[in-house]
Amino acid sequence: MVRKNLVALTAFISAAALALSGCGASNSGTGSAHPGGSDAPSSTVDKKWADCTPGAGAKDVTGMKKDDDRTITIAAFNGWDESFATAHMLKYALEKDGYSVSVKSFDAGPAYTGMAAGDVDLITDTWLPLTHADYIKKYGSKLESLGCWYDNARLTIAVNKDSPATSIEDLKSMGKEYDNTLYGIEAGAGETKVVKDTMIPAYGLQSTTFKVSSTPAMLAQLKKATSSGQNIAVTLWRPHWAYSAFPVRDLKDPKGAMGGAENIYTFARSGFGSDSPKAAQLARNLAFSDEDLASLENVMFSDTEYAGKDNDKAVAQWAEDHPEWIKKWEQGTLPAGKG
Repeated sequence: MVRKNLVALTAFISAAALALSGCGASNSGTGSAHPGGSDAPSSTVDKKWADCTPGAGAKDVTGMKKDDDRTITIAAFNGWDESFATAHMLKYALEKDGYSVSVKSFDAGPAYTGMAAGDVDLITDTWLPLTHADYIKKYGSKLESLGCWYDNARLTIAVNKDSPATSIEDLKSMGKEYDNTLYGIEAGAGETKVVKDTMIPAYGLQSTTFKVSSTPAMLAQLKKATSSGQNIAVTLWRPHWAYSAFPVRDLKDPKGAMGGAENIYTFARSGFGSDSPKAAQLARNLAFSDEDLASLENVMFSDTEYAGKDNDKAVAQWAEDHPEWIKKWEQGTLPAGKG
């Protein structure tokens, strides 16, 4: 499993710095993602990006003429599963229509620099209004927004579905049900810092053992517990394929200690919409629910499926199993909304 960094992601409601950027994934993507961005922590909030309906600019592309310019480069962020999932989904649909599409892996900074220079056509994984706000502030005049496709990106504390806790605050009185343990991810992850510095003090969970290790170790523990019928509490985030692979659910966070939700947008280089209007419209049509995105990522990245080793084949398999979703995407009728 490829090593990654999870970025600084702090409470949205307090407008604290939030950043997200994984390290070390290959062009194929690895399933070892994320939230947070160490290469560009953002301290600015542009509220215009906070209000977005996924697929708001959607329309039917099935009758549109093919673009004259059908060579497209899409950047996917190292270590971010949803970045590779959406990039390869666009690649699948466009190549089926006769386009030549390449997905190239970057850290966030070089990706935005390349797109501003015209070397990259699309980035499908811009988190706003906080995580990537500095990039949009710096390069926005050279980019085009193609709208958001997801509106529930957040840090979470998750438990097995059949366990008793419904809120994070329940872990204080029900700690014994979970062996007084919360399984975490990397020590340098933004989420780890949020849990240590904000969530645990907010809910008085100082007596809970917070086991900081790695994302693969946390997922292995989650798999072991859910397979054996044991209760477990873990640090997780949305979007993530674990929600499809395992019987888990989020605990409510009444104090907002884990932060609020962000939107995920697609951006293009300046002029892309006029150069490739059909491809741009297909990107605008994109809208994912939690269930569909987790299902796609599960096929792409879980160790019982493709494990990040062949993203093109994984996406093709998922598309073949979900023909109605593909049809609605092309027709611009995918449902949208919170998760």
